[in-house]
Amino acid sequence: MNYREIFEELSNQGRWGDDDERGTLNYITSTKVKEALALVRSGRVLSIGRDLDTVSGPSNPRPVVHQLLYAGHDADSTMDFVGIAPHGFSVTHLDAVGHVYFEGEMYNGRRASEQVDRFGMRFGSIEAMAEGVITRGVLLDVASAAGVDYLDPAAEIGPAELEAAEEYWGVEAERGDAVLVRSGRMVHEGSSHPPEPSERAGLNIPAIRWLHEREIAVYGGDCIERLPSPHPGLHLPLHSLGLAGMGLALLDWPDTEVLRSACLAEGRAEFVLMMAPLRLRGGTGSAVNPLCIF
Repeated sequence: MNYREIFEELSNQGRWGDDDERGTLNYITSTKVKEALALVRSGRVLSIGRDLDTVSGPSNPRPVVHQLLYAGHDADSTMDFVGIAPHGFSVTHLDAVGHVYFEGEMYNGRRASEQVDRFGMRFGSIEAMAEGVITRGVLLDVASAAGVDYLDPAAEIGPAELEAAEEYWGVEAERGDAVLVRSGRMVHEGSSHPPEPSERAGLNIPAIRWLHEREIAVYGGDCIERLPSPHPGLHLPLHSLGLAGMGLALLDWPDTEVLRSACLAEGRAEFVLMMAPLRLRGGTGSAVNPLCIF
């Protein structure tokens, strides 16, 4: 398999101009925003961000640091310090398009060696997404569509699985949508036989091509790419091809279990998705608390 050819096939370099840093968020037009907001019926608002965890664990080697700076008896108020390493398997976060490279190449043809130093990224940082996301979200419940509580950690999710999940809920992912995929990973982690943190079901390369062909603006879920990668030399296929090639907005680790429950209660798997990152100049990503409105 020639990864360079696949990268070039999926590349959005120059599509929105040589200086573009927003990537697939460009699919979300003002018309798309208005169409998404028209989906609101019940007015239910749901947070799908995970709790920030201050306790270290197998899936949380860099826990959140939370310290109170003043005790209750010290002053008329109190303050705290919060330190977050957003990337990993525990914090719900939005990746900057410059977060992961392909053979040293960033999104839109930039070289990482020329754009990244210890002070941050000069191109493709999370600051480019400061206006946030408001669009139609769809839940693709791959696990339920397959008739299981959770996918095997060795499972690959391809176009057939994504389209079966569309049929299961009667939805279709469209241009400018945020696609949130549920594999049941959180259910598996809470079972009596939890999976290894390093073994994860996820999207295969044909599924990444599917996202590109559908012109999806945001991909998120409790599964990203298949880990460990079955492709030698391409350790993070969705990150490398999606971020560096497509400029795909990646929402890692939203709580798809609370989302599934809300979709069941509302009787539909489409909603408004809203989120915005912190305005961190040069940042590689940001913790977010996405909101779904039904």
